[in-house]
Formats: sequence, C-alpha cells, structure tokens
Amino acid sequence: MFDILMYLFENLVHSGSEFRVDHDELADELVRAGFHHDEIYKALAWVEKLAALKETDSTPYLSRVTVPNSTRVYTPEEQMRLDVQCRGFLIFLEQVKVLDISTREMVIDRTMEIESKEFCLEDLKWVILMVLFNVPGKEWAYEQMEDLLFEVQEGPLH
Repeated sequence: MFDILMYLFENLVHSGSEFRVDHDELADELVRAGFHHDEIYKALAWVEKLAALKETDSTPYLSRVTVPNSTRVYTPEEQMRLDVQCRGFLIFLEQVKVLDISTREMVIDRTMEIESKEFCLEDLKWVILMVLFNVPGKEWAYEQMEDLLFEVQEGPLH
C-alpha cells in the first residue's frame, strides 16, 4: 500500500496538482503500473481521507484545552507503529515549527492507517510531506520538510 501512495504522490507532485480521487481513472492507472486491486483500493481510501483533511475542521485533531509545553502521550498501537526515532522526529519538527499540534495529529492519524509491517522514519517523512502538501497554508512547512527529506544530513537531526 505504501508503494502505491509513493507512486501517487510522486506523480502528483510533478504534475503540480493536489490529491484528488477519481477511483476509476486512478485504479486503471495503478493496475497498468503493476499494483494489485486490494492494495489499490486501500491506498485510494487513504488518499481520500487525506484529501478530506482540506475540507474538514482541524478541531478533531486538537485537544479541547491546549497547554504550552504539553507532552503528547502515544497509545501502545502508536508506539508500535512510530518507533523512538519517529516520535523524536515529530518532536523535532514541532520545535522547528514545521508541524503544529494539528498537523502532527493529522500525520499520526494518516500513519496509523498505513498497512505496512516495516514502517520506518523515512516512510514517516514521506507521510509528513504528503500531509503538508495537502493542507492549505502550509507551503513554508512543506518546503522546510522537503529540504529535510532530500538533504543529506551528517549525524542525528534531533
């Protein structure tokens, strides 16, 4: 499923368009690219939910009371998907203002929907980029994340 998401994202970024889902057209293109129907429909559902982030209120991603310097507590399922490196990277991105509370929660939500046994920090970076690409007003954050993704870093970022 993640391979399909990457395929779609790379093609959409180069075309300059946003995530829009026309199931039949995309499914046909993905079948021609060699992907299986089951995974295609899972990926399209994921993209559809991502596209819906633009139209929805971000309130569900925020707690009722936000406290400065509060700590995000991860559920056991989230800890299994997001290892220490991933969680540390999310904290780092919040500190440098690439992610805010709302976009962090969007990233976690979209990450938890990905069916992959070998999810890693590099995969998380792509999910973050996909979320930022699709959220209006996050162009600066998208550019910063793009720089972090494609720059070769020496040593840990956080």
